[in-house]
Amino acid sequence: MTTAINRESLTSYLYSRVDFTPTPAQEIILASPYRFNLVAGGEQAGKSMIAAKYLLARFLETEGRGLYWLVAADYERTRAEFTYLAEDFAKLGVLKEVSKRVDPGHITLVDGTLIETKSAKDPRTLAMRAPDGIIGCEASQLDMETFFRLRGRCAPKRGWMFLGGTFEGSLGWYPQMYTAWASGAEPEARAFSLPSYTNTHLYPGGSTDPEILKLKEASSDDFFMERIEGKPSPPRGLVFPEFRPDMHISELEYDPGTPVHLWMDPGYAGAYAVEVVQVRGEQICVIDEIYEQGLVTDEIIDIARSRQWWKDVNFGVIDIAGTQHQAMAAPTEVWLDQTGLYLSSQKIRINEGTERLKGWLKIDSKTHSPRIAFSPKCKGVLSEFGSVASPIDGQTRAYRWKVDRDGNIVGDTPEDKNNHGVKALIYGLVDRFGYGYIEHRNKISVKRWV
Repeated sequence: MTTAINRESLTSYLYSRVDFTPTPAQEIILASPYRFNLVAGGEQAGKSMIAAKYLLARFLETEGRGLYWLVAADYERTRAEFTYLAEDFAKLGVLKEVSKRVDPGHITLVDGTLIETKSAKDPRTLAMRAPDGIIGCEASQLDMETFFRLRGRCAPKRGWMFLGGTFEGSLGWYPQMYTAWASGAEPEARAFSLPSYTNTHLYPGGSTDPEILKLKEASSDDFFMERIEGKPSPPRGLVFPEFRPDMHISELEYDPGTPVHLWMDPGYAGAYAVEVVQVRGEQICVIDEIYEQGLVTDEIIDIARSRQWWKDVNFGVIDIAGTQHQAMAAPTEVWLDQTGLYLSSQKIRINEGTERLKGWLKIDSKTHSPRIAFSPKCKGVLSEFGSVASPIDGQTRAYRWKVDRDGNIVGDTPEDKNNHGVKALIYGLVDRFGYGYIEHRNKISVKRWV
Protein backbone atom coordinates (compact mmCIF):
# COMPACT_ATOMS: atom_id res chain seq x y z
CA MET A 1 0.00 0.00 0.00
CA THR A 2 1.27 3.44 -0.92
CA THR A 3 1.77 5.52 2.21
CA ALA A 4 1.18 9.25 2.45
CA ILE A 5 4.96 9.79 2.65
CA ASN A 6 5.62 7.64 -0.42
CA ARG A 7 2.84 9.40 -2.33
CA GLU A 8 4.28 12.79 -1.43
CA SER A 9 7.74 11.72 -2.53
CA LEU A 10 6.44 10.30 -5.79
CA THR A 11 4.48 13.46 -6.52
CA SER A 12 7.55 15.62 -5.85
CA TYR A 13 9.58 13.41 -8.18
CA LEU A 14 6.99 13.65 -10.96
CA TYR A 15 6.79 17.42 -10.62
CA SER A 16 10.56 17.79 -10.73
CA ARG A 17 10.68 15.71 -13.94
CA VAL A 18 8.25 18.09 -15.66
CA ASP A 19 9.93 21.23 -14.24
CA PHE A 20 6.98 22.24 -12.12
CA THR A 21 7.30 23.92 -8.74
CA PRO A 22 3.91 24.67 -7.15
CA THR A 23 3.32 27.91 -5.33
CA PRO A 24 2.18 27.65 -1.68
CA ALA A 25 -1.44 28.25 -2.74
CA GLN A 26 -1.19 25.53 -5.40
CA GLU A 27 0.43 23.08 -2.97
CA ILE A 28 -2.59 23.19 -0.67
CA ILE A 29 -4.93 22.32 -3.54
CA LEU A 30 -2.71 19.61 -5.03
CA ALA A 31 -2.29 17.95 -1.63
CA SER A 32 -6.03 17.79 -0.98
CA PRO A 33 -7.01 14.34 0.37
CA TYR A 34 -10.64 14.79 -0.71
CA ARG A 35 -12.30 12.84 -3.48
CA PHE A 36 -14.10 15.84 -4.96
CA ASN A 37 -12.35 19.16 -5.33
CA LEU A 38 -13.56 22.47 -6.72
CA VAL A 39 -11.17 25.29 -7.51
CA ALA A 40 -12.56 28.77 -8.05
CA GLY A 41 -9.73 30.57 -9.71
CA GLY A 42 -9.20 34.18 -10.54
CA GLU A 43 -8.43 35.09 -14.13
CA GLN A 44 -5.01 33.75 -15.22
CA ALA A 45 -4.52 32.06 -11.86
CA GLY A 46 -3.30 28.87 -13.52
CA LYS A 47 -6.43 26.73 -13.11
CA SER A 48 -5.72 24.60 -16.19
CA MET A 49 -2.14 24.02 -15.13
CA ILE A 50 -3.22 22.92 -11.66
CA ALA A 51 -5.89 20.59 -13.04
CA ALA A 52 -3.36 18.90 -15.31
CA LYS A 53 -0.84 18.54 -12.48
CA TYR A 54 -3.55 17.07 -10.23
CA LEU A 55 -4.17 14.27 -12.76
CA LEU A 56 -0.43 13.83 -13.24
CA ALA A 57 -0.02 13.24 -9.50
CA ARG A 58 -2.81 10.65 -9.37
CA PHE A 59 -2.55 8.57 -12.54
CA LEU A 60 -0.19 6.04 -10.93
CA GLU A 61 -2.73 5.32 -8.17
CA THR A 62 -4.88 3.32 -10.58
CA GLU A 63 -3.99 -0.34 -10.89
CA GLY A 64 -3.66 -1.40 -14.50
CA ARG A 65 -4.89 0.75 -17.36
CA GLY A 66 -6.55 3.89 -16.10
CA LEU A 67 -9.28 5.91 -17.79
CA TYR A 68 -9.60 9.67 -17.30
CA TRP A 69 -11.87 12.29 -18.82
CA LEU A 70 -11.33 15.96 -19.60
CA VAL A 71 -14.86 17.40 -19.78
CA ALA A 72 -15.93 20.90 -20.79
CA ALA A 73 -18.93 22.69 -22.23
CA ASP A 74 -17.32 22.09 -25.65
CA TYR A 75 -14.17 20.35 -26.85
CA GLU A 76 -12.17 23.53 -27.35
CA ARG A 77 -12.29 24.33 -23.65
CA THR A 78 -10.35 21.13 -22.89
CA ARG A 79 -7.39 22.23 -25.01
CA ALA A 80 -5.26 23.81 -22.27
CA GLU A 81 -5.41 20.81 -19.92
CA PHE A 82 -4.98 18.42 -22.86
CA THR A 83 -1.84 20.22 -24.04
CA TYR A 84 -0.28 20.41 -20.57
CA LEU A 85 -0.85 16.68 -20.00
CA ALA A 86 0.56 15.67 -23.39
CA GLU A 87 3.70 17.73 -22.75
CA ASP A 88 4.13 16.38 -19.21
CA PHE A 89 3.74 12.72 -20.16
CA ALA A 90 6.18 13.23 -23.02
CA LYS A 91 8.75 14.60 -20.56
CA LEU A 92 8.19 11.57 -18.36
CA GLY A 93 8.79 9.26 -21.30
CA VAL A 94 5.49 7.43 -20.91
CA LEU A 95 3.57 8.97 -23.82
CA LYS A 96 2.59 6.46 -26.50
CA GLU A 97 0.19 8.44 -28.65
CA VAL A 98 -1.55 11.82 -28.68
CA SER A 99 -4.20 12.96 -31.15
CA LYS A 100 -3.70 16.14 -33.14
CA ARG A 101 -7.28 17.24 -32.47
CA VAL A 102 -9.24 17.68 -29.26
CA ASP A 103 -12.71 17.30 -30.81
CA PRO A 104 -12.54 14.57 -29.61
CA GLY A 105 -8.99 13.97 -28.49
CA HIS A 106 -7.09 11.27 -26.66
CA ILE A 107 -3.77 10.68 -24.95
CA THR A 108 -2.55 7.08 -24.65
CA LEU A 109 0.28 6.10 -22.30
CA VAL A 110 2.62 3.13 -22.69
CA ASP A 111 0.75 1.15 -20.01
CA GLY A 112 -2.55 1.57 -21.84
CA THR A 113 -3.87 4.40 -19.67
CA LEU A 114 -6.25 6.55 -21.69
CA ILE A 115 -7.17 10.22 -21.27
CA GLU A 116 -10.12 11.37 -23.38
CA THR A 117 -11.75 14.73 -24.06
CA LYS A 118 -15.54 14.94 -23.67
CA SER A 119 -18.05 17.61 -24.66
CA ALA A 120 -21.15 18.34 -22.60
CA LYS A 121 -22.86 19.25 -25.88
CA ASP A 122 -23.00 15.54 -26.65
CA PRO A 123 -24.34 13.76 -23.53
CA ARG A 124 -23.86 10.39 -25.23
CA THR A 125 -20.10 10.71 -24.77
CA LEU A 126 -20.66 10.81 -21.01
CA ALA A 127 -22.43 7.45 -20.97
CA MET A 128 -19.39 5.33 -21.77
CA ARG A 129 -17.63 3.11 -19.23
CA ALA A 130 -16.91 4.76 -15.91
CA PRO A 131 -13.62 6.67 -15.58
CA ASP A 132 -11.18 6.61 -12.68
CA GLY A 133 -11.08 10.40 -12.56
CA ILE A 134 -12.65 13.42 -14.20
CA ILE A 135 -11.26 16.90 -14.79
CA GLY A 136 -13.96 19.54 -15.29
CA CYS A 137 -12.38 22.18 -17.55
CA GLU A 138 -13.86 25.66 -17.16
CA ALA A 139 -16.36 23.87 -14.95
CA SER A 140 -18.33 27.01 -14.12
CA GLN A 141 -19.58 26.90 -17.73
CA LEU A 142 -20.92 23.36 -17.43
CA ASP A 143 -24.64 23.12 -16.80
CA MET A 144 -25.98 21.51 -13.67
CA GLU A 145 -27.30 18.41 -15.43
CA THR A 146 -23.82 17.69 -16.77
CA PHE A 147 -22.33 17.99 -13.28
CA PHE A 148 -24.75 15.46 -11.84
CA ARG A 149 -24.21 13.16 -14.81
CA LEU A 150 -20.46 13.30 -14.15
CA ARG A 151 -21.03 12.75 -10.45
CA GLY A 152 -22.91 9.58 -11.32
CA ARG A 153 -20.11 8.36 -13.60
CA CYS A 154 -17.68 8.60 -10.67
CA ALA A 155 -19.68 6.13 -8.61
CA PRO A 156 -18.85 2.71 -10.17
CA LYS A 157 -15.10 3.01 -9.59
CA ARG A 158 -15.24 5.41 -6.67
CA GLY A 159 -13.56 7.83 -9.04
CA TRP A 160 -12.45 11.36 -8.21
CA MET A 161 -13.48 14.69 -9.74
CA PHE A 162 -11.54 17.93 -9.99
CA LEU A 163 -13.45 21.03 -11.08
CA GLY A 164 -11.76 24.26 -12.04
CA GLY A 165 -13.37 27.48 -13.22
CA THR A 166 -13.77 31.22 -12.82
CA PHE A 167 -17.04 32.54 -11.45
CA GLU A 168 -19.23 33.98 -14.20
CA GLY A 169 -21.47 35.46 -11.50
CA SER A 170 -22.36 34.52 -7.96
CA LEU A 171 -25.68 32.82 -8.63
CA GLY A 172 -25.87 29.34 -10.07
CA TRP A 173 -24.87 25.82 -9.14
CA TYR A 174 -21.10 26.44 -9.28
CA PRO A 175 -20.89 29.24 -6.68
CA GLN A 176 -23.52 27.48 -4.55
CA MET A 177 -21.46 24.29 -4.70
CA TYR A 178 -18.35 26.26 -3.82
CA THR A 179 -20.02 27.68 -0.72
CA ALA A 180 -21.23 24.27 0.44
CA TRP A 181 -17.94 22.47 -0.18
CA ALA A 182 -15.79 25.25 1.27
CA SER A 183 -17.78 25.06 4.50
CA GLY A 184 -17.04 21.36 4.93
CA ALA A 185 -20.72 20.46 4.58
CA GLU A 186 -19.83 17.56 2.27
CA PRO A 187 -17.39 15.12 3.96
CA GLU A 188 -15.78 13.95 0.71
CA ALA A 189 -15.46 17.35 -0.92
CA ARG A 190 -13.64 20.64 -0.57
CA ALA A 191 -13.58 23.93 -2.43
CA PHE A 192 -10.63 26.27 -2.78
CA SER A 193 -10.04 29.80 -4.02
CA LEU A 194 -7.01 30.43 -6.20
CA PRO A 195 -6.66 34.21 -6.58
CA SER A 196 -5.08 35.62 -9.71
CA TYR A 197 -2.20 37.12 -7.72
CA THR A 198 -1.07 33.69 -6.47
CA ASN A 199 0.33 33.23 -9.98
CA THR A 200 3.56 34.96 -9.07
CA HIS A 201 4.96 34.33 -12.56
CA LEU A 202 2.51 36.98 -13.78
CA TYR A 203 2.22 39.00 -10.57
CA PRO A 204 5.57 38.87 -8.72
CA GLY A 205 4.26 41.18 -6.03
CA GLY A 206 1.38 38.89 -5.11
CA SER A 207 -1.66 40.65 -3.68
CA THR A 208 0.21 43.96 -3.58
CA ASP A 209 1.48 43.71 -7.15
CA PRO A 210 0.96 47.08 -8.89
CA GLU A 211 -1.19 45.52 -11.60
CA ILE A 212 -3.45 43.85 -9.03
CA LEU A 213 -3.82 47.12 -7.13
CA LYS A 214 -4.77 48.87 -10.38
CA LEU A 215 -7.39 46.21 -11.12
CA LYS A 216 -8.83 46.58 -7.63
CA GLU A 217 -9.06 50.33 -8.00
CA ALA A 218 -10.65 50.19 -11.45
CA SER A 219 -13.22 47.42 -10.91
CA SER A 220 -16.28 46.94 -8.73
CA ASP A 221 -15.98 45.07 -5.45
CA ASP A 222 -18.09 42.18 -6.78
CA PHE A 223 -16.03 41.86 -9.97
CA PHE A 224 -12.74 41.89 -8.07
CA MET A 225 -14.02 39.36 -5.54
CA GLU A 226 -15.29 36.94 -8.19
CA ARG A 227 -12.85 37.33 -11.08
CA ILE A 228 -9.62 38.09 -9.21
CA GLU A 229 -10.01 36.67 -5.69
CA GLY A 230 -11.95 33.60 -6.86
CA LYS A 231 -14.64 34.01 -4.23
CA PRO A 232 -18.37 34.30 -4.79
CA SER A 233 -20.11 37.52 -3.96
CA PRO A 234 -23.67 36.22 -3.68
CA PRO A 235 -26.49 38.73 -3.92
CA ARG A 236 -28.25 39.54 -0.70
CA GLY A 237 -31.88 38.78 -0.28
CA LEU A 238 -32.31 35.22 -1.57
CA VAL A 239 -35.52 33.90 -0.04
CA PHE A 240 -34.16 30.36 0.27
CA PRO A 241 -30.45 30.49 1.12
CA GLU A 242 -30.95 27.04 2.73
CA PHE A 243 -31.09 25.43 -0.71
CA ARG A 244 -27.94 23.47 -1.57
CA PRO A 245 -27.54 21.93 -5.03
CA ASP A 246 -25.15 19.26 -3.75
CA MET A 247 -27.72 18.14 -1.18
CA HIS A 248 -31.12 18.84 -2.68
CA ILE A 249 -30.54 17.80 -6.29
CA SER A 250 -30.13 14.19 -7.39
CA GLU A 251 -30.76 12.07 -10.46
CA LEU A 252 -34.37 11.23 -9.62
CA GLU A 253 -36.31 9.13 -12.08
CA TYR A 254 -40.00 8.36 -12.42
CA ASP A 255 -41.01 5.28 -10.39
CA PRO A 256 -43.84 3.56 -12.30
CA GLY A 257 -46.75 2.53 -10.11
CA THR A 258 -46.07 5.13 -7.42
CA PRO A 259 -48.79 7.81 -7.22
CA VAL A 260 -47.92 11.10 -8.91
CA HIS A 261 -48.97 14.47 -7.47
CA LEU A 262 -49.24 17.65 -9.56
CA TRP A 263 -48.69 20.87 -7.63
CA MET A 264 -49.27 23.92 -9.77
CA ASP A 265 -49.26 27.68 -9.99
CA PRO A 266 -51.04 28.66 -13.21
CA GLY A 267 -49.83 31.73 -15.02
CA TYR A 268 -49.43 33.13 -18.51
CA ALA A 269 -47.18 36.21 -18.68
CA GLY A 270 -44.87 34.89 -15.94
CA ALA A 271 -44.91 31.09 -16.01
CA TYR A 272 -47.32 28.21 -15.66
CA ALA A 273 -45.54 25.93 -13.20
CA VAL A 274 -46.46 22.31 -12.58
CA GLU A 275 -44.20 20.46 -10.15
CA VAL A 276 -44.43 16.68 -10.52
CA VAL A 277 -44.05 14.88 -7.19
CA GLN A 278 -43.73 11.31 -5.97
CA VAL A 279 -43.43 10.44 -2.29
CA ARG A 280 -40.90 7.77 -1.41
CA GLY A 281 -40.93 6.89 2.25
CA GLU A 282 -40.49 10.15 4.12
CA GLN A 283 -38.95 12.04 1.20
CA ILE A 284 -40.72 14.26 -1.31
CA CYS A 285 -39.21 13.68 -4.76
CA VAL A 286 -39.82 16.35 -7.39
CA ILE A 287 -39.15 14.15 -10.42
CA ASP A 288 -40.20 16.45 -13.25
CA GLU A 289 -41.68 19.81 -14.07
CA ILE A 290 -43.69 21.71 -16.64
CA TYR A 291 -42.61 25.36 -16.64
CA GLU A 292 -43.90 27.33 -19.59
CA GLN A 293 -44.62 30.93 -20.49
CA GLY A 294 -47.45 32.05 -22.75
CA LEU A 295 -49.38 28.76 -22.69
CA VAL A 296 -52.95 28.24 -21.49
CA THR A 297 -54.24 25.35 -19.40
CA ASP A 298 -55.32 23.26 -22.40
CA GLU A 299 -51.77 23.36 -23.76
CA ILE A 300 -50.25 22.53 -20.36
CA ILE A 301 -52.56 19.51 -20.15
CA ASP A 302 -51.38 18.35 -23.58
CA ILE A 303 -47.78 18.47 -22.34
CA ALA A 304 -48.68 16.59 -19.14
CA ARG A 305 -50.47 13.86 -21.05
CA SER A 306 -47.38 13.29 -23.17
CA ARG A 307 -45.14 12.54 -20.18
CA GLN A 308 -44.56 8.95 -19.10
CA TRP A 309 -45.70 9.60 -15.53
CA TRP A 310 -49.18 10.76 -16.60
CA LYS A 311 -50.80 7.34 -16.08
CA ASP A 312 -49.97 7.50 -12.35
CA VAL A 313 -51.35 11.00 -11.67
CA ASN A 314 -53.69 10.74 -8.68
CA PHE A 315 -53.64 14.05 -6.82
CA GLY A 316 -53.47 17.74 -7.65
CA VAL A 317 -53.16 21.07 -5.85
CA ILE A 318 -53.47 24.54 -7.36
CA ASP A 319 -53.31 28.19 -6.37
CA ILE A 320 -56.66 29.46 -5.06
CA ALA A 321 -56.64 31.88 -8.00
CA GLY A 322 -56.94 28.86 -10.25
CA THR A 323 -60.58 28.52 -9.23
CA GLN A 324 -61.45 31.95 -10.56
CA HIS A 325 -62.95 32.83 -13.96
CA GLN A 326 -60.99 35.46 -15.89
CA ALA A 327 -62.84 35.79 -19.22
CA MET A 328 -62.46 32.05 -19.64
CA ALA A 329 -63.05 28.79 -17.78
CA ALA A 330 -61.14 28.50 -14.50
CA PRO A 331 -58.02 26.27 -14.68
CA THR A 332 -59.55 23.92 -12.09
CA GLU A 333 -62.56 23.42 -14.34
CA VAL A 334 -60.42 22.77 -17.40
CA TRP A 335 -58.33 20.14 -15.59
CA LEU A 336 -61.45 18.45 -14.25
CA ASP A 337 -63.31 18.50 -17.58
CA GLN A 338 -60.39 17.29 -19.69
CA THR A 339 -58.64 14.88 -17.33
CA GLY A 340 -61.01 14.11 -14.47
CA LEU A 341 -58.35 15.40 -12.05
CA TYR A 342 -59.75 17.28 -9.07
CA LEU A 343 -57.45 20.06 -7.85
CA SER A 344 -57.70 21.13 -4.24
CA SER A 345 -56.84 24.70 -3.23
CA GLN A 346 -56.83 27.09 -0.31
CA LYS A 347 -55.62 30.58 0.48
CA ILE A 348 -51.99 30.50 1.59
CA ARG A 349 -50.32 33.14 3.72
CA ILE A 350 -47.03 34.11 2.08
CA ASN A 351 -44.64 34.12 5.02
CA GLU A 352 -46.14 31.04 6.67
CA GLY A 353 -45.94 29.18 3.37
CA THR A 354 -42.33 30.25 2.91
CA GLU A 355 -41.42 28.95 6.36
CA ARG A 356 -43.14 25.67 5.53
CA LEU A 357 -40.90 25.12 2.52
CA LYS A 358 -37.83 26.18 4.50
CA GLY A 359 -38.67 23.44 7.00
CA TRP A 360 -38.76 20.82 4.26
CA LEU A 361 -35.37 21.96 2.98
CA LYS A 362 -33.79 20.88 6.26
CA ILE A 363 -31.93 17.61 6.53
CA ASP A 364 -33.85 14.77 8.19
CA SER A 365 -32.15 13.91 11.48
CA LYS A 366 -33.01 10.22 11.10
CA THR A 367 -32.11 9.57 7.46
CA HIS A 368 -29.50 12.34 7.11
CA SER A 369 -31.06 13.06 3.71
CA PRO A 370 -32.99 16.12 2.56
CA ARG A 371 -36.73 15.89 3.16
CA ILE A 372 -37.31 17.19 -0.35
CA ALA A 373 -35.16 16.47 -3.41
CA PHE A 374 -35.26 17.68 -7.00
CA SER A 375 -34.34 16.23 -10.36
CA PRO A 376 -31.97 18.51 -12.31
CA LYS A 377 -34.67 18.49 -15.00
CA CYS A 378 -36.74 20.87 -12.82
CA LYS A 379 -34.99 23.96 -14.13
CA GLY A 380 -37.85 26.36 -13.45
CA VAL A 381 -38.04 25.94 -9.69
CA LEU A 382 -34.26 25.48 -9.48
CA SER A 383 -33.81 28.85 -11.17
CA GLU A 384 -36.00 30.38 -8.47
CA PHE A 385 -33.69 28.91 -5.83
CA GLY A 386 -30.79 30.57 -7.69
CA SER A 387 -29.11 27.36 -8.91
CA VAL A 388 -29.58 27.69 -12.66
CA ALA A 389 -30.60 30.26 -15.24
CA SER A 390 -34.29 30.63 -15.96
CA PRO A 391 -35.49 28.19 -18.65
CA ILE A 392 -37.72 30.98 -19.97
CA ASP A 393 -35.03 33.44 -21.08
CA GLY A 394 -31.69 32.11 -19.83
CA GLN A 395 -31.29 34.95 -17.34
CA THR A 396 -30.66 34.82 -13.60
CA ARG A 397 -34.08 35.18 -11.99
CA ALA A 398 -34.03 34.01 -8.38
CA TYR A 399 -36.80 34.54 -5.85
CA ARG A 400 -35.60 37.40 -3.64
CA TRP A 401 -36.54 39.81 -0.91
CA LYS A 402 -36.63 43.50 -1.74
CA VAL A 403 -33.33 45.09 -0.79
CA ASP A 404 -32.04 48.65 -0.73
CA ARG A 405 -28.85 49.76 -2.44
CA ASP A 406 -26.82 48.70 0.59
CA GLY A 407 -28.20 45.18 0.41
CA ASN A 408 -30.51 45.49 3.42
CA ILE A 409 -33.86 43.68 3.21
CA VAL A 410 -36.78 46.04 2.87
CA GLY A 411 -40.31 45.07 3.91
CA ASP A 412 -41.62 41.86 5.39
CA THR A 413 -42.58 39.95 2.24
CA PRO A 414 -40.48 38.87 -0.78
CA GLU A 415 -40.91 40.33 -4.24
CA ASP A 416 -43.85 38.61 -5.90
CA LYS A 417 -41.98 37.39 -8.98
CA ASN A 418 -39.71 34.52 -10.01
CA ASN A 419 -41.59 32.27 -7.61
CA HIS A 420 -44.04 30.20 -9.67
CA GLY A 421 -42.43 26.83 -8.94
CA VAL A 422 -41.85 27.77 -5.31
CA LYS A 423 -45.50 28.72 -4.91
CA ALA A 424 -46.57 25.41 -6.42
CA LEU A 425 -44.44 23.56 -3.86
CA ILE A 426 -45.87 25.60 -1.00
CA TYR A 427 -49.45 24.93 -2.14
CA GLY A 428 -48.76 21.21 -2.13
CA LEU A 429 -46.98 21.14 1.23
CA VAL A 430 -49.59 23.19 3.04
CA ASP A 431 -52.47 21.30 1.44
CA ARG A 432 -51.13 17.96 2.63
CA PHE A 433 -49.42 18.86 5.89
CA GLY A 434 -50.83 22.21 6.98
CA TYR A 435 -48.62 24.82 8.58
CA GLY A 436 -47.39 22.60 11.43
CA TYR A 437 -43.87 21.38 11.98
CA ILE A 438 -42.76 18.41 9.91
CA GLU A 439 -41.61 16.56 13.01
CA HIS A 440 -45.15 16.66 14.39
CA ARG A 441 -46.97 15.43 11.30
CA ASN A 442 -49.37 12.63 12.15
CA LYS A 443 -49.93 9.33 10.41
CA ILE A 444 -53.26 10.45 8.97
CA SER A 445 -51.49 13.23 7.07
CA VAL A 446 -48.88 10.81 5.77
CA LYS A 447 -51.57 8.40 4.58
CA ARG A 448 -53.06 11.08 2.38
CA TRP A 449 -49.93 10.91 0.26
CA VAL A 450 -50.04 7.26 -0.72
